[in-house]
Amino acid sequence: MLDDILDADQVGKMLRVHSRTVIRLAREAKLPGFKVGDQWRFRREAIEHYIREQEQRYIDRQKEEQDTKEEDADKKE
Repeated sequence: MLDDILDADQVGKMLRVHSRTVIRLAREAKLPGFKVGDQWRFRREAIEHYIREQEQRYIDRQKEEQDTKEEDADKKE
C-alpha cells in the first residue's frame, strides 16, 4: 500500500520531468495529487490514469488534425 503513494521525485521519474514541474502541475490542478504538510504526494493509480488520459488526448488531437487535412484536401478537389 505504501508503494502506491509517490512523492514528486518519483512521479518526475515516471513522467521523465523535473520534480519542480510535477509540483507546478499539481499546484495548477493539472496533475492529481494532495499535500501532506508542505509535501506533495500522488497516488500511483491516479498518475497512471493521468498518463493514459494524456495519451488518449494526443491520439484524439492527431486524429482531428488528420481529419481536418483530409477535409481541406477534399474541398480543393
